Amino acid sequence: MNIGFYFLSCCFLLSPTVFAQTSIGMFEGRNDIGAVLHPGTVSYDPDTRAYTVTGSGENMWGTQDELHFVWKKVSGDLTLTADVQLLSEGGDPHRKAVLMIRQSLDAGSAYVDAAVHGDGLTSLQFRDEMGGTTHEVQSNAMGPRRLRLTKRGKDFYMSIAGAGEELRIAGGSTRLAVGEPFYVGIGVCSHNKDRSEKAVFSNLELVALPPASGDKPVLHSTLETITVSSTDRRAIYVVPERIEAPNWTPVGGTLIFNSKGRMHRIPVDGGEPKTIDTGFAIRCNNDHGIS
Repeated sequence: MNIGFYFLSCCFLLSPTVFAQTSIGMFEGRNDIGAVLHPGTVSYDPDTRAYTVTGSGENMWGTQDELHFVWKKVSGDLTLTADVQLLSEGGDPHRKAVLMIRQSLDAGSAYVDAAVHGDGLTSLQFRDEMGGTTHEVQSNAMGPRRLRLTKRGKDFYMSIAGAGEELRIAGGSTRLAVGEPFYVGIGVCSHNKDRSEKAVFSNLELVALPPASGDKPVLHSTLETITVSSTDRRAIYVVPERIEAPNWTPVGGTLIFNSKGRMHRIPVDGGEPKTIDTGFAIRCNNDHGIS
């Protein structure tokens, strides 16, 4: 935080644009978040459970957001799932269609979203507190067909699927304290204050989750790289089993790790790992290095 002294102080508060609130499918209302120049719109087709959302806004990043947000106020654990498709051609590659959980309708609100970008990048984005900095965990898959955002207590994670595939955990997760009630919904940001973008959210499902059972949870391991300056992360490999002790190789283009007693190599940009021939050494654990 920067602290300074002023001879004259002036404060401007930006409130979200409020529309006359009527129910839109399963949602209760909609708002332009932040200082958008072009009001957003939404339409709903009950036959396909499809919502077409138009939104503007300079960005959803940093310490505040600009987007059109269609919402419902809820409490408890949940999943929000939809087929997501950005319709506009030629827009900014960072335009976004999102599934979002948001503490408030303020531009700087704490939030978590699962975001599909115009260039196919898919990320879990989050702001820990009001006015805080946005961070992200990038998925290792581009342009999924179906997207899910899950809230379980303070834990949030994203799942993805291509056309005809089953949903799978995408590796992105974070912990965030969101007070109840909170807002859950869908949104669009054009990443260009002078332009509007359109996205369709179809086969949309909002499901309240029962309390966690005493069953043994399924372990998932995620191999990630972290940008030191921002602490933003990128998921390289996600698997429903234990992996250990990732190491950079000297040339920096690949990583090695061990799993089930064997050593494996994987490109730093992702892909399928390849087993390293270690001869008789087939009970490798996390005590290894590179010679």
